[in-house]
Amino acid sequence: MAMWIQAQQLQGEALHQMQALYGQHFPIEVRHYLAQWIESQLWDSVDLDNPGEEAKAKRLLDNLVAELQRKAQLQGGEDGFLLKIKLGHYATQFKSTYDRCPFELVRCIKHILQSEQRLVQEATNTSCGSEGQAMDTLSHRHQQINQAFEELRLATQETENELRKLQHSQEYFIIQYQESLRIQAQLSSLSSLPAAERTQRETTLQSKRATVEAWLAREASTLQKFRLDLSEQHQKTLGLLREQQTLILDEELIQWKRRQQLAGIGGPHEGGLDVLQSWCEKLADLIWQNRQQIRRCEHLTKQLPLPGPMEELLNKLNADITDIISALVTSTFIIEKQPPQVLKTQTKFAATVRLLVGGKLNVHMNPPQVKAVIVSEQQAKALLKNESTHSDSSGEILNNNCVMEYHQATGTLSAHFRNMSLKRIKRSDRRGAESVTEEKFTILFESQFSVGGNELVFHVKTLSLPVVVIVHGSQDNNATATVLWDNAFAEPGRVPFVVPDKVLWSQLCEALDMKYKAEMHSGRGLTDDNLVFLAQKAFSSSSNNAEDYKNMTITWAQFNRENLLGRSFTFWQWFDGVVELMKKHLKPHWNDGAILGFVNKQQAQDMLLSKPNGTFLLRFSDSEIGGITIAWVAENPNKQGERLVWNLLPYTTKDFSIRSLADRISDLNHLLFLYPDRPKDEVFAKYYTPPHSKPVDGYVKPQIKQVVPEFTTPNPEPCGGVSAFMDQAASSSASHSNNFGVYASIDIRSAACEVTSVQSEVLHRGHLRSTENMLDPDGDFDLEDTMDVARHVEELLRRPMDTHTQWNSQQS
Repeated sequence: MAMWIQAQQLQGEALHQMQALYGQHFPIEVRHYLAQWIESQLWDSVDLDNPGEEAKAKRLLDNLVAELQRKAQLQGGEDGFLLKIKLGHYATQFKSTYDRCPFELVRCIKHILQSEQRLVQEATNTSCGSEGQAMDTLSHRHQQINQAFEELRLATQETENELRKLQHSQEYFIIQYQESLRIQAQLSSLSSLPAAERTQRETTLQSKRATVEAWLAREASTLQKFRLDLSEQHQKTLGLLREQQTLILDEELIQWKRRQQLAGIGGPHEGGLDVLQSWCEKLADLIWQNRQQIRRCEHLTKQLPLPGPMEELLNKLNADITDIISALVTSTFIIEKQPPQVLKTQTKFAATVRLLVGGKLNVHMNPPQVKAVIVSEQQAKALLKNESTHSDSSGEILNNNCVMEYHQATGTLSAHFRNMSLKRIKRSDRRGAESVTEEKFTILFESQFSVGGNELVFHVKTLSLPVVVIVHGSQDNNATATVLWDNAFAEPGRVPFVVPDKVLWSQLCEALDMKYKAEMHSGRGLTDDNLVFLAQKAFSSSSNNAEDYKNMTITWAQFNRENLLGRSFTFWQWFDGVVELMKKHLKPHWNDGAILGFVNKQQAQDMLLSKPNGTFLLRFSDSEIGGITIAWVAENPNKQGERLVWNLLPYTTKDFSIRSLADRISDLNHLLFLYPDRPKDEVFAKYYTPPHSKPVDGYVKPQIKQVVPEFTTPNPEPCGGVSAFMDQAASSSASHSNNFGVYASIDIRSAACEVTSVQSEVLHRGHLRSTENMLDPDGDFDLEDTMDVARHVEELLRRPMDTHTQWNSQQS
């Protein structure tokens, strides 16, 4: 746990680097709450290059899951309830993500611990005075902030000391003034005394009065100068406070919000608010101290009016300090947890708003209520221009009121909206070709509260990131495109919600890579070759040179309004389909490096023809959204000596929900080596489904297996049943260059779930002749043979069948 304690002390760029280590693949909350346990495990004892060590990695995974579950059960109370749910969710997430690849978990944690150790060591070296090391810009800025706080503290302490001196001087002045009045009264009472005595006393009193009045005159001038000097000091302090506040609010807080925005499309986690809150609280404390000093100066001035400009100076100081604290309070009312940016009606969603200075200003003594309303883009513009004095709404949100709660342990004041739901939405008139999934809304959070015993009343507002409202899941794809474009290319301080219509291709590549890595929970993102492939698709280009696309721009219309050339879908729809397929079914294979993916058909052919027969690769389908195909090289069964590259009918999410990619590759005996030369079992064996156990109660569970009839080889086990479409491309050495399609005996893949028992009978009885060549000598489709098989399957579908009887007959 010592390492984690030191890691939490990191600042500047080192802190951001440490935060970037965490994400959906390994949440920072797990590191925090299991710090001691994590650091006590022997992660380095696992040899990641030795498959025999997988059992050890699996035990570490299971122990981690068990520790998370144990930690979750220990949580209690209202705050503990949410943490209990979160830790339980992480336990389930780790189990589902790493159960098939425990090495990835070990690799991830080792990388995190090693990186933390390096960052802590570098920070230690810097603090020990290694003068030769250059401090990066961010760390330097954070150091400036801390130094400025020290200067402000000293300046505030100095004005406090000067103010006390002024108060003491003024009190003594008043005492002497009272003495002057007493002498004057004594002089007035001398008329009743005898002349001789009166003359003697009068001379003494007049001398004394003259001395006191001379002192008062000198002291009045000194006090006036004292007041002016103190006002000047306060003015300088307020200038420093403005600079510090600008640095924190307009740079640090804005950067945090930008990181939060990029996190919405897969960027690194924006990081915690604890450091920002500590800075804002220091600002609030210093501002309030200076405000109180200025108020005391006003009181002293009223107590002893002196000629001069003090009243005007103090009024200006008071107005300035009020502006500063108002800016601080309104700017630190922020959204800690954004609502979902693709928001479906009639669906529960959550959000959290936080007041960073709430605890310091004692706002929680009278907890304010926060209200959430949804507003359109035009309404948001009017709000920022102060053209709207009341909150218009573009829809109705249920459970949209929440009281801010103060958490003593963390010192945070926040409102957690846990059960909001958008009941209805009122859309505006759309412009030109704009669709409903391009229309942007925002959630407006607003509240009102007072500080300083109702001295100051604040009406605070904050807008969420743009929200796209959908009513059906089919709109999610296009809505996500709108969100990605906005989050990636929005500029700070923009008018809601203006984004450029076109951006550099390299900028879009960064956003796509960020999104892809986040969805894969992996550091393996898009390579330069992958990005060239995407550029070819986006621009309908054939150039393989990345430099050709470096200065090209892509418009929003090219991204997700106009269909790709010769296709019925846009560039984004194709890319998002790939992401969804990978995220749901193929993530481990991508992280293992087993899927090349971004390779077109011609590239696949060129790559495979230089390899031995049986070499295959996995590439994304050009013609189908969310499809992936297997391309392999083999002999042409109809022409001896000719080698061809074959492409299997693309698989989709529906196919992998029936049978996994690894099992399908295992079924195909003609696939031998994953490109370039890795034996397929070495890559995929750990993902194969274990064999079924022995029959229970006389029943045998039927199996679905895949065969490609043209490439089926004898197998001691019953096999086959799912045929495939193959697109056959002639090799460059072939005498003919035409491409032609081949339909195998029968395609029952789409009906796999309905006919499993029939498939079982077909497999065991040998009626589906998958090893027979279904082409005639001229390479054309043999319709008669195919119809025989089809009629036989139809007959089996009509016939009742006892699986148990068939099993017994096979065994006998």
